[in-house]
Amino acid sequence: MSTTLTVTEIEPLVLRFGPWLKRMSDREFYEFCQLNEEWRIEMSSDGELIIMAPTGGESGRRNFTLTGLFFAWVETDGTGVGFDSSTMFTLPNGAKRSPDAAWIRKSRWDALTAEEKDEFSPICPDFVIELRSPTDRLKRLQAKMEEYIANGTQLGWLIDPLEKKVYIYRSETEVELLDQPETVSGEPLLAGFNLPAARLWE
Repeated sequence: MSTTLTVTEIEPLVLRFGPWLKRMSDREFYEFCQLNEEWRIEMSSDGELIIMAPTGGESGRRNFTLTGLFFAWVETDGTGVGFDSSTMFTLPNGAKRSPDAAWIRKSRWDALTAEEKDEFSPICPDFVIELRSPTDRLKRLQAKMEEYIANGTQLGWLIDPLEKKVYIYRSETEVELLDQPETVSGEPLLAGFNLPAARLWE
């Protein structure tokens, strides 16, 4: 059964720091997030706090399906570590981002200290997925994908169930657009992983 999604784009609340309000330190931002766990919070490379609307039931269901499908491959493959949408990463440019799903080669993850793993890890994932919800502006998500690639991500998928499209981002190549794909291949980075994208159009 096909579901028609209504797009209700909502601008996130952005708190900009200036001469009268200093940028949060890494520790202060970490503690702020712990005190406001019910919020979806990120930080831009300029230190802006970005507070986003929570997702609705349908987006949560799709994210759950996506995470489950990806988890099965990660467990079988064993070459990397997978992460869900609640994980925050500190990118090389200083931004703190939480993709809807991410994967890091095991050798890179194991090189981090226990403390780095426990907080907002200072590492850019090798692979990221952003899943658009009805409140997300497409241009904002596209900018995030470009930021991931600029900071070291090798492969990124921006999945838009509203339009049934998938945008494929790779380093040093043009963005590839797939229109209503049945499956999306993670080759060669994610050997053997084929996402049944049609499951997300339901």
